[in-house]
Amino acid sequence: MRMLFAISLCALTVTTAASAQNGSGAARAEAAVRTVVASYVDAREKQDAAAIGALFTDDADQFNSSGEWRRGREAIVKGTLQSSQRNAGARNITLKAVRFPAPGLAIADGEYGIGEQRLWTTLVLTRQGETWKIAAIRNMAPRK
Repeated sequence: MRMLFAISLCALTVTTAASAQNGSGAARAEAAVRTVVASYVDAREKQDAAAIGALFTDDADQFNSSGEWRRGREAIVKGTLQSSQRNAGARNITLKAVRFPAPGLAIADGEYGIGEQRLWTTLVLTRQGETWKIAAIRNMAPRK
């Protein structure tokens, strides 16, 4: 009986420790994703091509609210810089949800503001080693 109790206690301790680690790991992952999104907004505001490019996977794509589909890191950087020059106004993204549907995959949804314009954005990020990179962005105008 004591042996069964000891085994049960050990199993409970290991399970609790693993849950705590997974919980803190999820919190760290969410913080990292939020940091990447904030870095994206900052790089756009500074119109820093190198910083923008560093945030994306090689095969990333972006579909924007005007219907332009940018495919690949270079096209995203070029289009992003052109868009920032065409559409003046401070940009901001307020994330409303970050979820992890699979290991190494994050989906971040939020409100995207450009000056007075209000859009919705969804970013898909993948984990590459210890770094999160943007694999896709979808921007859309909400119904009025």
